[in-house]
Amino acid sequence: MYYPEPIAKLIDAFTRLPGIGPKTASRLAFQVLRMKEEDVMDFAKALISVKRNLHYCSVCCNITDMDPCRVCQDKSRDASVICVVQEPKDLVAMERTKEFHGYYHVLHGAISPMEGIGPDEIYIAELLKRLSDDRVQELILATNPNIEGEATAMYLSRLVKPFGLKVTRIAHGLPVGGDLEYADEVTLTKALEGRRELN
Repeated sequence: MYYPEPIAKLIDAFTRLPGIGPKTASRLAFQVLRMKEEDVMDFAKALISVKRNLHYCSVCCNITDMDPCRVCQDKSRDASVICVVQEPKDLVAMERTKEFHGYYHVLHGAISPMEGIGPDEIYIAELLKRLSDDRVQELILATNPNIEGEATAMYLSRLVKPFGLKVTRIAHGLPVGGDLEYADEVTLTKALEGRRELN
């Protein structure tokens, strides 16, 4: 009611993004107003391209512009290991370590009865289809170390038991450079559980 309709609509559009309140949305809208027209056009094209040109990989369910995705097409990777992550950004985080050389499976969420998300709402059925491949020997459960992530990991570990696979969970604990005094009890407990022998 205070702004001309085009800017009010843009502010409203920005507030639909997670973590963007009215004040931040106003700042972003006025920043767009100050941008050069060609920069705004590039921004709009990027938004449209994300919706039109991205889809889920038919193998791992990661977001991709090609099918199968680049990771699934990479024949040099270890086909005996699948790392299960919750979101595409988790896959990117794992890839940045340059330590994992197997394949991935993206669930696109975690089981959360409080939010009405059950096993059928995430990509578990697609994972089970992949486990019929005899090459798969290990499933690494790399879901988040919160209630939903732990519940999803426990559910998956029970579900895949009949496949006879080795099922592992990524270790959780203290961040490198962190201080013990600032760690919560759950984090310290996980750090103790995940301890290993020094050689």
